[in-house]
Amino acid sequence: MHLDQWKTAGEQLLRHWNRSGLGFIPASNAQDVAAAKDWLELQEAQFFSATEPPTALGETADAAQERTEGLRLASATPSTQASAIVGPSAERQEPIAASAVASPVAASGSASVVSRGSANGAELPVLGTFQPWGAALDLPSRTAQLAQWNQQVNACRKCEEIACRRQRTVFGAGPSNSRIVMFGEAPEAEEDRKGESFVGPAGQLLDKILIASGLKREEVYILNALKCRPPNSRTPMDTEIENCRPFFESQLEIIQPDYIVCWGSIAVRAVLKSTESIGRLRGRFHAYRGAKVLVTYPPSYLLRNVDAKRLTWEDMKMLMRELGIPIAAKPGTK
Repeated sequence: MHLDQWKTAGEQLLRHWNRSGLGFIPASNAQDVAAAKDWLELQEAQFFSATEPPTALGETADAAQERTEGLRLASATPSTQASAIVGPSAERQEPIAASAVASPVAASGSASVVSRGSANGAELPVLGTFQPWGAALDLPSRTAQLAQWNQQVNACRKCEEIACRRQRTVFGAGPSNSRIVMFGEAPEAEEDRKGESFVGPAGQLLDKILIASGLKREEVYILNALKCRPPNSRTPMDTEIENCRPFFESQLEIIQPDYIVCWGSIAVRAVLKSTESIGRLRGRFHAYRGAKVLVTYPPSYLLRNVDAKRLTWEDMKMLMRELGIPIAAKPGTK
């Protein structure tokens, strides 16, 4: 592993502790140290074994290099855990989460795919952009920068068909140092009227899902891929997503969350740049910069397809296990 990768991982871990309000570094016991040494030895062996792989019969040099990169990325797995809190508020100090901190991975400015084996041996795609976050800002700077971007969103008229019909832009809301981002698709009529994300029936269902998952709306940051409502709430076009990309990518860079929940296919297209179905991508974590990405069905879809609530609850339980939140019986989210 490269020294700069370990440095990046260490900086991310310290940011998590600082964001949680911890004033000390938790001491490791002998078992943790032994497990860490075993993991390091495994990573070292996998890394050097993948450095110069033998070229298969008929395989070009470029293909061999591509296979090498896949092996190196696949060898990066979660390694350590740090105690942290979900909510960023200074008044909230109770530790309710044990967040898995990902091991360092190769920095890359573009999306890539790493295949991971499932329990039945099938290969599942894990999408991700593995470039780590940049330097973290302090809380006042985050708040100020988000306010500046909000002003730019209000003035934006790149999508002429949308801008001439919108009532209000929907920038996003929540703590600027939240560990969790709820990433939606596009505003609908009620959001367009109020200028807020996830209001109306879909927002009420989201609130129930968050409560059932041991979270609170005021603890998470909520935003959409599009900042304006498309006419008649139609499906956003790729050009519209790209027009909004500087806005939501800047929001994510400022907040630097540990987890991003993509609610729906438009959110997946925006964050993971993938057109794969929700059914194919859900059930495992993907990556965006320094965050783990969970894919699930949007509340608006769940209102029309009640049976899919069970699948979304399974996805939320994955997040709960990551956060160390106890999982109760299946909640009533109807």
